[in-house]
Amino acid sequence: MSGLIGKKIGMTSIFDENGKNIPCTVIEAGPCVVTQVRTKEVDGYEALQLGFDDKKTVNKAAEGHAKKAGTVAKRKVVEFQGYNEDYKLGDSVTVEHFSEGEFVDIAGTSKGKGFQGVVKRHGFGGVGQATHGQHNRLRAPGSIGAASYPARVFKGMKMAGRMGGERVKVENLKVLKVVADKNLLVVKGCVPGHKNSYVIISK
Repeated sequence: MSGLIGKKIGMTSIFDENGKNIPCTVIEAGPCVVTQVRTKEVDGYEALQLGFDDKKTVNKAAEGHAKKAGTVAKRKVVEFQGYNEDYKLGDSVTVEHFSEGEFVDIAGTSKGKGFQGVVKRHGFGGVGQATHGQHNRLRAPGSIGAASYPARVFKGMKMAGRMGGERVKVENLKVLKVVADKNLLVVKGCVPGHKNSYVIISK
């Protein structure tokens, strides 16, 4: 699947022709530089390696890799397969790769929420009501089912723990606007991640 690397700017809303308010996300998509071209003869598969956002502190390996493409080292580097266009090393891929009305998939890292209890993490209802002396059990998980047999907690049990900070992919988001002169892509709905986080847009 071909695509582009972008940065989430934030959310806003626009009105359609019927006056309906549509929530949407603004993404700075590209321009991305082709930092490597994978071929079947050399690598065993065909793909384009794209780089986005200049890196300030660079090691020699990354500097040399970027120099082959005639650019500087990039902070985010991702490979895409299935490009129909014939791009060469050092070419620039812009937001014009997308068109209004088409549907894209966007992947990113969700916001980290730290260590959370079962009510927030899994939607538990808590234990009973604030009666019969349960002054501190409202948000407790309750029984987890373990006794002398099986004498252990089964894997995958819904319990408290770290929440968020995971790779999330949202599919079939409609492209509402393409602002080519500012490298902006406006898609319908929400996109995983915080502001200024990197996202991968594919189609």
